[in-house]
Amino acid sequence: MMGATFVPFSDMQSFAAELERRGMLRRIRAEVDPILEITEIYDRVVKAGGPALLFENVRGSSIPVLINAFGTRERMCLALGVSDFDELAQRVKLMIKPEAPTTLLDKLKKLPQLMQLASLPPKVVRRGICQEIVRRDDADLTALPALQCWPHDGDLSRNVYAHIRALVSAAGGSAPSDPLTTELLRRTLLARNEGSEHARELFSSEAPLNPAALLPPGRSGRYLTLTNVITRHPRTGDRNVGMYRVQVLGPRLAAMHWHMHHDGARHFRAYRELGRRMPVAISFGGPAVMPYAATCPLPPGIDECLFAGFLHGGAIELVPCVSQPEIEVPATAEIVVEGYIDPAEPPVIEGPFGDHTGFYSLADLYPRLHVTAITQRRAPLYPTTVVGPPPQEDYWLGKATERIFLPLLQVLIPDVIDYDLPMFGCFHNCAFVKIRKEYPHQARRVMSAIWGAGQMAFTKMIVVVDEHVDVHDPNAVLFQMLANCDPRRDVVIADGPLDILDHAAPVCGAGGKIGWDATRKLPSEGLVREWPEELKMSEEMRAQVTRRWSEFGLG
Repeated sequence: MMGATFVPFSDMQSFAAELERRGMLRRIRAEVDPILEITEIYDRVVKAGGPALLFENVRGSSIPVLINAFGTRERMCLALGVSDFDELAQRVKLMIKPEAPTTLLDKLKKLPQLMQLASLPPKVVRRGICQEIVRRDDADLTALPALQCWPHDGDLSRNVYAHIRALVSAAGGSAPSDPLTTELLRRTLLARNEGSEHARELFSSEAPLNPAALLPPGRSGRYLTLTNVITRHPRTGDRNVGMYRVQVLGPRLAAMHWHMHHDGARHFRAYRELGRRMPVAISFGGPAVMPYAATCPLPPGIDECLFAGFLHGGAIELVPCVSQPEIEVPATAEIVVEGYIDPAEPPVIEGPFGDHTGFYSLADLYPRLHVTAITQRRAPLYPTTVVGPPPQEDYWLGKATERIFLPLLQVLIPDVIDYDLPMFGCFHNCAFVKIRKEYPHQARRVMSAIWGAGQMAFTKMIVVVDEHVDVHDPNAVLFQMLANCDPRRDVVIADGPLDILDHAAPVCGAGGKIGWDATRKLPSEGLVREWPEELKMSEEMRAQVTRRWSEFGLG
């Protein structure tokens, strides 16, 4: 159960007000440019562990920009209503492994928890402050203070796949390409074994291509980033809320970037099979837990709004969209962009985009989002973020997931005592794992299990250490890896799926993985010599020196 001090933040403005009250938010009244300048200011502040920033005077827009709201452990915990991530992990553990009550008193003690569970599903209401102002025919994405984060965002002269370079080159005329050009473009894509699922589908068709029709209007590098992209599966009705980047291409046109393993892309494929337009909504803000819920690696079919209710301590109120009523959005959102994607329509070139890997993700083909309405509060904030070389704000969103989902990982792999996703690994590149070693090759079993566990399957490198090692100390883990590993005996190399953004992978989304067994070796694990003990001072001497410390004048 939640601590008695928890007060849920029903909207982003109340969260920002609390940050300001605690001295965790700084207002910037000087005019700033959303093109690069906000990123440079933010990047310096977030890397210094500085405050949330509220830019009140953003060039080209009347809407203030809120950024870095989740940029420290303390602020992330405040948004989630806990003093520490482990507190929330314990709540998750109780939810997935509840102890059966054995007495009447135990049953009575369980009643508050059961009542809380019953109150978690989202509640649909008729009205919400997110619809105080409604724009349909005059909806204009370019009126939002969307950021261009990095210098080459949207620049199609660099950081593009070979097939995109060929498309741009072939787009000199507006007429469809001749069969030879189409075939050359198709071969360019297939020969490089890369490209989005939308590019592959387009190039697998026998229909002639019109390269000019795939070019984005203009060369905007401005993006919606801290998004709650809300979709529903057309058959099951399952809702998904994902944080996907959206490139602004015009007043009523955008490009939706999602990867093939995302639930939003899975919903898109279902609409395409049915030959139906896909309704989409993008909300900004709402309850302070919503941005985190949108990033959680929940299994398909688990509603992020339900999980947000669990985090929030009560039902999230949703309101139907005004132009896409099949989709419901948080009633307390700051701004909502409503629209649709037509799977029968050709995709559009999206990107490049400076990503959380510290590199540009390359331009490729993604679906067009057509805007049908924009609704907002009377005086909204525009919550946003920047991704790039770590640490960034998304590091703390990921760190919360690492801690909160430890109990779920332990249900799948009971051997795991603890784990850490180090900052330099950008979430998907590296995992340090602690086990209590009990039998030969247990570390290899754990590696294989992790490579089969949901989104942990994308982990490129795993280091498994013994239970006495602090997995949150990279130097301690690397010391064990270098001291305890023989590269020929203790390294596992496998093939499997990788993150789409891994530019080093030989194939887009697939490649090699490596596991290091940095545990103490047992005699039956191959050629193993006598294993020495690690150096450790006796507890008696440690206690003695601690008692006498003041005598030594060392401070």
